[in-house]
Amino acid sequence: MSTTDPDHDVLGPDYTTRTIELAPDAEGEVHATLVKRVAGPDGEAASTRAVLYVHGFIDYFFQTHLAEFWADAGYTFYALDLRKYGRSLRTHHTPNYVTSLHEYDEELDAAVRIIREEDGHTSLTVMGHSTGGLIVSLWAHRRRHDGVVDALVLNSPWFDLNANLLLRTVGTAVIHQVGSFRPHTEVSKLGQEYGRALHVSTGGPWEYNLEWKPIEGFPVLAGWLRAIRQGHAELGRGLELPSPVFVACSTRSADAAKHPEAVADADVVLDVEHIARRSVKLGRCVTLVRITGGIHDLALSAEPARAEFFAELSRWERTYVPR
Repeated sequence: MSTTDPDHDVLGPDYTTRTIELAPDAEGEVHATLVKRVAGPDGEAASTRAVLYVHGFIDYFFQTHLAEFWADAGYTFYALDLRKYGRSLRTHHTPNYVTSLHEYDEELDAAVRIIREEDGHTSLTVMGHSTGGLIVSLWAHRRRHDGVVDALVLNSPWFDLNANLLLRTVGTAVIHQVGSFRPHTEVSKLGQEYGRALHVSTGGPWEYNLEWKPIEGFPVLAGWLRAIRQGHAELGRGLELPSPVFVACSTRSADAAKHPEAVADADVVLDVEHIARRSVKLGRCVTLVRITGGIHDLALSAEPARAEFFAELSRWERTYVPR
């Protein structure tokens, strides 16, 4: 692994980026991008605690208010744009595509090395949203004996397929077959309702790069979905995370195609009951919080749900994260 010198990020002078070179894959050159919030003169420059944020599917880090929350709590904030996502996406890449979630171990391990060894942080909290929540949970389980994760925060983690029992069983068996032999077959595509509710160009409150997080999404490919379902199965067998875990999700899910108004105050991407039931599979110390009026990315929820999410996270952090 080699890295470039830090440079200013698209979010402005308060953020820098660092390219993490990764082993090439079948599509050629691959890398990840580590974003860092720069501490102010009276900020958390001397903090020994850090947080590493990992985004979800069709996503990247742009939530600066999330970084400010952690900075105000005394943490140095980092975010990782995974391979083929956001800042790490190149024209020769199939967006967001991998065939195994284990592939992400390379950039997660590299980010931890930079945060702990180069930048000198002795405490690391890892935060994952949606697909990122699944990825970091499985990775933390594989690294559970290495002491690299002191606490884990999961914002609406993707713990199971949002589908009926037939699709979660028979459909998964089909995905395994198609994903093995025709991995680039498009098997699904996400609806636009959630994206349209978020972005300013379609009446939403948030501004972000539509090339990296398009409203119409990216195709769901069989090889990628096979990797996700393998991850779901691994989680279903139970993990052994030794660190405290905070899991948060909305109090309800809804079908945005049938109930378009629900995009404002429900999770229209995942089944929140799957999240709640499977949270106990993570380890022995798990805190589950349900946010009334929360949307899929709780950090992007309307008020008062967003404030409730951050208040609950703050209370948990003060109680459980090692000082």
